[in-house]
Amino acid sequence: MSMVLNEEQVATQDAAKKLLQSQSPVSALRKLRDEKDENGFDPDLWQQMVELGWAGIIVPEALGGLGLTAGYLGVVLEECGRTLTSSPLWSSGLFASYLLMQCDESENQRQTLSAMAQGACLVSVALEEKARHAPLDIETTLSEDSRFNGRKHFVVNGHVADKFIVTALDPQNNFCLLLIDAKQTGVSVERNWMEDYHNSATVTFTNVLVESENRLQSEDAKKLFDKSLDIARLGLAAEMLGLASEAFERTLAYLKEREQFGVIIGAFQGLKHRAANMFVELELARSCVREGLCYLDDGGASSNKLARLASIAKMQLSQTVNLVSRESVQMHGGIGMTDEHEIGFFLKRASVLEQLLGDDVFHTDRYATLAGY
Repeated sequence: MSMVLNEEQVATQDAAKKLLQSQSPVSALRKLRDEKDENGFDPDLWQQMVELGWAGIIVPEALGGLGLTAGYLGVVLEECGRTLTSSPLWSSGLFASYLLMQCDESENQRQTLSAMAQGACLVSVALEEKARHAPLDIETTLSEDSRFNGRKHFVVNGHVADKFIVTALDPQNNFCLLLIDAKQTGVSVERNWMEDYHNSATVTFTNVLVESENRLQSEDAKKLFDKSLDIARLGLAAEMLGLASEAFERTLAYLKEREQFGVIIGAFQGLKHRAANMFVELELARSCVREGLCYLDDGGASSNKLARLASIAKMQLSQTVNLVSRESVQMHGGIGMTDEHEIGFFLKRASVLEQLLGDDVFHTDRYATLAGY
């Protein structure tokens, strides 16, 4: 992937824009919230995404996917961010798919990936056990008799998942990955109502039996998981870029039409400076996302460099969506504080995405460690 999108990526982005703006505007998210929809996303829209191949963009063609790079999925996620679309695309189509693809091949793995690409199976990654992002702070344990116990929080799309990829510690206290059916005995799922109206769940595992085929094998499971986390962070950064871009553009349009004292408020110097600051931060954020996806699509040979680029992107985008979403609400004035106006939805979504897979403080510290400071 080039820092400038190629023709195929532009076509993919245009197709995503056309579908999402017509079928999934912000009003659709409002409707899901007001009706307390049991899925938390539109199944018909998801089916259209599946038919376009988005659920299997990165899945190999041999398993029914498109076999494309994460850069293509990145431009789709960017458009999802613009409309605040609620769907399993990031959780299942990127995070879980990439994690499964990198594990050792097995019949269970192949069947699951194939079903995911066809939209017949949703998989969520269950990793968080603390109030803040700490992916390797694990208490979920697998016993000698192949049963495991634990609780995972903030599992994205957990209440609609058919399967979970769960991080755990084996009897020798080594990091391991388990593929667990959501309907298996001992699995309890509690839906969480997040402030951004997107899906999350708490999943409790009580004496869950783990068959040998449900243990995902890898030469270095921890290293594989770390890389998958970085891929997922780049995907989140792309979605956050779309969110911030749309919020900024809506605010800019408002500044050009709203009048006070007979003057368009966009003419006020103070607001001009604040808008210019948002624009600069957005361009920096865009470069961070493009660079990360570019390196990944070129092979991402160095795990350390990929990790640094992912942390830079997530750190910068966390700061950018924080700035843009809050400035956008404030520049809209009183109406921006009401539920009637859509700009507040961007602020709420931004506050959740900032924390998901690590906030700017987490990634500043992580980058410093990776760089040897």
